Amino acid sequence: MKLSIVIPMMNEEENVPPLFKEIRCSLEDIDYEMILVDDGSTDHTVERMKAEADEKTKIVVLNRNYGQTTAMAAGIDVAEGELIATIDGDLQNDPGDIPLMIEKMKEAQADVVAGRRLKRQDGMFLRKVPSKIANWLIRKSTGVYLNDYGCTLKIFKRDIAKNLDLYGELHRFIPVLAEMQGAKMVEMNVRHHPRIHGESKYGLGRTFRVISDLMLMLFMQKYRTKPMHLFGGLGIASFGLGVLINFYLLILKILGHDIGQRPLLTLGILLVLVGIQLITTGFIAELIMRTYFESQRKKPWRIKEIFVEE
Repeated sequence: MKLSIVIPMMNEEENVPPLFKEIRCSLEDIDYEMILVDDGSTDHTVERMKAEADEKTKIVVLNRNYGQTTAMAAGIDVAEGELIATIDGDLQNDPGDIPLMIEKMKEAQADVVAGRRLKRQDGMFLRKVPSKIANWLIRKSTGVYLNDYGCTLKIFKRDIAKNLDLYGELHRFIPVLAEMQGAKMVEMNVRHHPRIHGESKYGLGRTFRVISDLMLMLFMQKYRTKPMHLFGGLGIASFGLGVLINFYLLILKILGHDIGQRPLLTLGILLVLVGIQLITTGFIAELIMRTYFESQRKKPWRIKEIFVEE
């Protein structure tokens, strides 16, 4: 069973030689290919990778920096293995955990094995605390209960990885994307080492982007194929409340009250307009969704198995 290891790289020139050494030592008994994706490095990372490359190495050089998610997607796209692993290129993840994760996948008959950094070697306030908050938000909001969404070290079956549809900065939501495909996931403890060479490319600022990405994930998880249920429901509620307020004000006007200066009149009109806009947005989203599936002949479902008794 061939394994493809996808490794996003950006300005990691000093980590390249030890990374090759660790992977070769850890996976000497496994049929594997190593796919290194250079995400717009400005140092000598590409040259170092080419110097270390052998027949098991593929180097994908992107023409500029796109971000970790796009680099992962590019590597997964060219992967040929039946199993696909993702791992960081800074040697904080340990390639020696990959054979153990493959065994775990076989034992649990899982589609995805996600690593959990048991003794994380990162700063407390800039990395660990924001990560814990983000993990808690994702767990509670999506219902996908993993402990460590931020650990890059994961192993997927080929069909799951190839259909993740990674865009933007959704790499931290890979377990949610896999769950949307009906994947069976298990989590196992993995080792985590302190960074020795280079600097982290991720700071505190990424934590605040989790909220917007989480909103997108919730929409994709619950309303991707039925956007009218979201926009239509909110629109009808807003429109209905606006009509009630305006009807109430109409009765007051008939009874001789002055309603022209009442803030409630502005609110009633605004709610009606917002309701109409939300319902219209729902119609447009439905048309876009249908165009997406029908123009590319995509299906909103995936068949796991068809059994016919002989």
